[in-house]
Amino acid sequence: MSVAYRPSHADATYDMKYGIRAVAGGGRSSARETIGRVAAGAVAKKLLHLIAGVEVIAYVSRVRDVSCDVDNSTFTLEQVEANDVRCPDAEAAKAMYKAIDEVRLRGDSCGGDVTCVIRSCPKGLGSPVFDKLEAELCKAFMSLPASKGVEIGSGFTGSAMLGSEHNDEFYMDAGEVRTRTNRSGGIQGGLSNGEAIVARIAFKPTSTISRKQHTVSRSGDEVELIARGRHDPCVVPRAVPMVEAMAALVIADQLLQHYAQCELLPRDGACSPDTSIARQFRQHLESSVAAAVTA
Repeated sequence: MSVAYRPSHADATYDMKYGIRAVAGGGRSSARETIGRVAAGAVAKKLLHLIAGVEVIAYVSRVRDVSCDVDNSTFTLEQVEANDVRCPDAEAAKAMYKAIDEVRLRGDSCGGDVTCVIRSCPKGLGSPVFDKLEAELCKAFMSLPASKGVEIGSGFTGSAMLGSEHNDEFYMDAGEVRTRTNRSGGIQGGLSNGEAIVARIAFKPTSTISRKQHTVSRSGDEVELIARGRHDPCVVPRAVPMVEAMAALVIADQLLQHYAQCELLPRDGACSPDTSIARQFRQHLESSVAAAVTA
């Protein structure tokens, strides 16, 4: 590993760009880098809960070819954390664990999906064009190590449906505009619609495996490599808190921007920044941030 590039690892691209690479631990390509994101995400989650009652929760929805059956509206954090795989479907979690162990014993690795659900998200977060809410979320998720794809709502499955099948019909629920289905994944036109935001993030198999592979050395020679050291056979269970953190950070940013843009100039009439609404929000925001940091 000190002289050869690991296939599908950042070893080669980091060397191409910087002329140096971190052989021991992977440097910035390691998921250790995400500790700062998770710490900040913990504060963001508290902020979201205090200000708007938002809940950000994720789980492993697929490992290799093993999927699960989870109701995104009712599963809990306790169910997610009840097993090492971080899947709220207990039976599926057992099968996922077995699938991971099988590839580990062969010196191989596997990937899978993490599903993230954002409940009670306020309506209207996001922007109509370049900073669409799903674009911000996708950028955040794709910045995580080993992530290779993101779906919002129905995703690629929805592209095969007819409009009459895919459209989320509106209805009134106790004075609130709701949708009977949620194929949009809680986002329409780049803005949140008040329904749960549902995203699925795909993570590739771990690059570093202990099976023999063909590669190239830093000097340009074609060689064979058997990687050494402790490496996770599947990174997906570890990705759950990272996904939650990035989602919380994006929604917290969008919530603050929304208040800055809309609460000072509400749609039902102009008002100055010195109105009681603005003052109350600033006071509430300051106390909420202080409480979140203290907690």
